[in-house]
Amino acid sequence: MSRVAKSPVVIPQGVEVTLQAEKISVKGTGGTLSQAQNALVTVVNDNGKLTFVPANESREANAMSGTMRQLVNNMVVGVSKGFEKKLTLIGVGYKAAAQGAKLNLAVGYSHPVNIDMPAGITVATPAPTEIVIKGADRQRVGQIAAEIRAVRPPEPYKGKGIRYADEKITIKETKKK
Repeated sequence: MSRVAKSPVVIPQGVEVTLQAEKISVKGTGGTLSQAQNALVTVVNDNGKLTFVPANESREANAMSGTMRQLVNNMVVGVSKGFEKKLTLIGVGYKAAAQGAKLNLAVGYSHPVNIDMPAGITVATPAPTEIVIKGADRQRVGQIAAEIRAVRPPEPYKGKGIRYADEKITIKETKKK
């Protein structure tokens, strides 16, 4: 059995998990998330602990049990605590401004870049060069952060661009004669 699937998912206080034949729904203070149920994995709710058991002895069922366990764990953590990604803007004149569900970026182009946030994702700019993306769905938070970073990825010579707060950029040496 998968090592990840061996540890159960503990359901915290205030989080409600609904197991159905085709999907798993998790409801909490952060909202409601659902995941399609996989036929290779059997999910059992045992007094506030979810256990994930492969339906058969195949390698795919073993792998999917760990995958399903982690996806459901991410949903439980998301609706209870939430996830966040921090981005930093490096460059002269680079700035970001959050206006409701929109993010306005001035990152060296001749025009400002406007990005609309989907439902369930909030964006904040505590400083003009910092962006904080928050939400309950870990995959969507990471995807939105990657799309914002892709507007102006960090370049290798000066390090200018949009980068994750914990990202290290290796600066290349310029060409010498």
